[in-house]
Amino acid sequence: MPPLYINNMIKLIDNISEFFGKLSAWLFFFIGIIVTYEVATRYIFDSPTIWVDEVSRISQIWATYIGLAYALKHKDMIVIDIAFKNHNSLSRKIVETFSLFVIIAFSAITVRYGFDIWLDSTLKGHHTDTLLGLPKWFTQASIWVGFLILFMQAIVEIYKVWVKGIDPNEELEMIKESV
Repeated sequence: MPPLYINNMIKLIDNISEFFGKLSAWLFFFIGIIVTYEVATRYIFDSPTIWVDEVSRISQIWATYIGLAYALKHKDMIVIDIAFKNHNSLSRKIVETFSLFVIIAFSAITVRYGFDIWLDSTLKGHHTDTLLGLPKWFTQASIWVGFLILFMQAIVEIYKVWVKGIDPNEELEMIKESV
């Protein structure tokens, strides 16, 4: 039985991924609403807005990056398991772990350089060259924040693979949901 603090940490990271995944979904819903509003104001009332384009673009960026960990947690990323049908075989666990280590490595690099770009932009006070003139740090923060959450979730998933094993029923449910 793992120590309580490890279980609490796993639960915390899973909850963070869940929260940001749901926030991501709501952001996409918000984008749909404001784009519909833009279409109505532009084509029905002949009065386009100046803010919908940039706000929807920034919302899409945030929604995409903060939704990554949720997708990993729920195994909604691309998985090819034709060669590894036995869910708890050592070879399946090794392959799962390797793929998660690739995600961790990519996430660590992205967090490192994304944070540097964000910090530089923040300190220099860069703004977008649009009518709204939003600070660039706001958009750039989504990259390292999203990949930091993904990094943490990938570590949790490695733990789950080796301690809890790969649940074949969970994968079967995901296949049924996607059909």
